[in-house]
Amino acid sequence: MDFFGGNQTAADPQWVRSKSGSFLRLADLDPEESGLTGISGVYVIWNGGVSPAWVYVGMADDLAAAMHAAGGDEDIMQYEVHGRLYVTWASVRKNYQPGVVRFLTEALQPRASNPEAAVITAKPVPVLPPAYDAL
Repeated sequence: MDFFGGNQTAADPQWVRSKSGSFLRLADLDPEESGLTGISGVYVIWNGGVSPAWVYVGMADDLAAAMHAAGGDEDIMQYEVHGRLYVTWASVRKNYQPGVVRFLTEALQPRASNPEAAVITAKPVPVLPPAYDAL
């Protein structure tokens, strides 16, 4: 998979994993316990299972609120039945977040649409997607 369009270099945003090195299940995540209240960043949700797929890419000023919203969003949660939903996030400087979200949305083609991502005009900022080393 060529996520970077040839010669583009991509930054590693240091996607968050559990202490054991695995990604976190959205259904099991306690955003407050994870210290996400008031934390700004970019997040990605995907499902595992037989037909893994990218589900959603977003950015938020309060990742805890975003995780709660995602957990209550039927467009996202419908993919839980196809395999467990996983989530990760990265602290990305606010001025780069729109470009990162645009890049990831265009590269990963998530199944659930993010209306905010559809209107981003910022130049795409290439980053490694979650688990890029496993692709």
